[in-house]
Amino acid sequence: MPGQSDRIRQNGRPPAVRAPRRLTVPDLKSGFLVALIALPLCLGIAVASGFPPIAGVLTAIVGGILGGLLGGAPLSIKGPAAGLIVIAVGAVHDLGQGDLVAGYRRALAVGVVAALVQIVFGLVRAAGVGVVMSPSVVHGMLAAIGVIIIAKQAHVVLGVRPTADSTFGLIAEIPRSAAHANPFILLVGALSLVLLFGLPLVRARWSRLAPAPLVVLAVAIPIGLWLHLDRPHDYTFLGAQHHLGPEFLVRLPGSLLDAITFPDFSQVFSATSVQYVVMFALIGTIESTLTVLAVDSMRPAERVSNVNRDLLAIGTGNLASALIGGLPMISEIVRSKANVDAGATSRWSNVCHGAILLLFVALVPGVVQTIPLAALAAMLVYTGFRLASPAGVRHIARIGWDQLALFTTTLLVTLATDLLVGVASGLALKVVLHLARGVPVSAFLPRPQVTVVGEVLRVRLRGAAVFPALLPVRKAITRAGRGVTKVVVDVRDAVLVDHTFLARLDELARELPAATLVVEGLDGLVPASDDPHATRRGRSR
Repeated sequence: MPGQSDRIRQNGRPPAVRAPRRLTVPDLKSGFLVALIALPLCLGIAVASGFPPIAGVLTAIVGGILGGLLGGAPLSIKGPAAGLIVIAVGAVHDLGQGDLVAGYRRALAVGVVAALVQIVFGLVRAAGVGVVMSPSVVHGMLAAIGVIIIAKQAHVVLGVRPTADSTFGLIAEIPRSAAHANPFILLVGALSLVLLFGLPLVRARWSRLAPAPLVVLAVAIPIGLWLHLDRPHDYTFLGAQHHLGPEFLVRLPGSLLDAITFPDFSQVFSATSVQYVVMFALIGTIESTLTVLAVDSMRPAERVSNVNRDLLAIGTGNLASALIGGLPMISEIVRSKANVDAGATSRWSNVCHGAILLLFVALVPGVVQTIPLAALAAMLVYTGFRLASPAGVRHIARIGWDQLALFTTTLLVTLATDLLVGVASGLALKVVLHLARGVPVSAFLPRPQVTVVGEVLRVRLRGAAVFPALLPVRKAITRAGRGVTKVVVDVRDAVLVDHTFLARLDELARELPAATLVVEGLDGLVPASDDPHATRRGRSR
C-alpha cells in the first residue's frame, strides 16, 4: 500500500547539459551508423507502404536535414516508420481504386494536408495529446500494426504473391504460401530472419560490431548476385519450376530528380482522403510525441525536448516530403535509440544521417539495386514481431484485466477495421470502464485547483484523476516557475486514479526545470494490481 505521498521524481531533473552548436566527431559517427541502419529500413518501409523504394530514402533525407535543424528533440531521428505503413498502404489502395500510381499521387496530397494539420497542432501546442493516450491502447495499436506488417511481409519472405487482401485473409494464407515458396528467395529471407533474431542473443563482443540490418545486407546481397536476380530466368527445384528475376530486387530511378513525384489534389476533399488525413495527423502526432518522451528518458541528463516545436518540425518535414513524393515521417524510436547508443550529443547527428543517405543514393545507387526485397521484408517481419511482442502482452496482463481488455479491444478492432476505429474503440472502452467504477462525468472535463504557496505548487483534482486530467496538470506543471521546488498532485478527493494518469506523471515530471513531484492521497485508494503504475481505485476515506 503506498504511503501518503508517492514520490514520482526524487530530486528533480539533473542540471541540463548544453548541446554543442557545431558538428562533433561523436555526432558524425552516430549519424553514419544511423544512416547504415536507416537505408534498408527506409527502403523496406516504402515498398511495404505501396510507395516507390526511393520515397523512403527521400523521406529520411528530408527528415534528417530539415527535421534535424528545426526540431525540438535533438537526439530523435526523423524518418519513415513502420507504424505508419498500414495507413500509407491503405491510402494508396483506397484512393487508387486499382491504379497504384494514381493512388500514390493522391496519397501524397493527403500527406500535404495532414502535414498542414500537424503544423497547426504544433502552433497551438497540441502535442500533449500523445501524453494523455492510454499506454494499453497505444500498445494495442502498435501490436495490430505489427501483426498487419507480418501478415503482409511474410509472403514476400517466401517469394509468393498472396491472393487475399484482408489481414485475417493474409494470415490464413501463410501456410499455403509456405507450401509454394520460392526456395531461393526463401533462402534469402530465412537467413535474414535468423540473423535478425539470432544476433541480439549472441553475447560475444564481435556480434555488436555492426548493426543487424547491415549484416543482413552483407549476406543477402552476395546471395542475390549468386542467384543472378538481375536477369529473369527459370529453374527447377525438386520437380517444381520457379522463377527468379529483377522483380525480387530493389529498383531505383535513374537519378534523385527522376524520383520526384508531385501530389494529385483531385480527390483531396473526398471522404476517404479526409479519413486518411485524420489518421496520418493523429497517429503520427501520437507516435512522435511518445518517441520523444522515450528518447528523453534514455538521456535524463540532457535538456528536455520541446514536443510542440518538434511536432512543428515534423509537420514542416512532412509537407516538404509529400510535395516531392516522400512518405510521412515521425520521430522514429529504433533509429533514435541507435543514435543515443552511438553517443550522439546534438541535432547534428540527425543532420549527418540525412546528408550521408543523400550522398549514398546519389553516388552509388547501383549498390542499392542489388538488395533483395526478401531481405527488406525480413527486417519488417522482425520489426512487426517487436511491435507485437508477446512479452509486452504479458506485461499488460500483469497490470490488470482492464488494461488487457483495452489492449485486446484495440488490437482486434484495428485488425478488423482500421487504426482510427481501433484507437477510438479502445478509448471508448476506457471511458465505459471508468463510468462503471463510479467516475463522475464531470471528471472527463477536469478543472483542477492550482495554488502556489512559496516554493510549492499544488494541483488538486476532484472527482477522479483520469487521462483527460493530464492536459490541465501538464499545463500547470509547465507553468511552474524556477522558484518552484516541489509540485504536489493531490488526489485525496478522487474516487479513481487510472493507470494512464500514473504512468504519464513521471514523463510530465521531466518537464520541471528542477523540482520534486509527489502524489498525495494514494493511501486512501485500493490498488488494482501490484504494478507500480497500475490503476488504483477505491473510495476516498
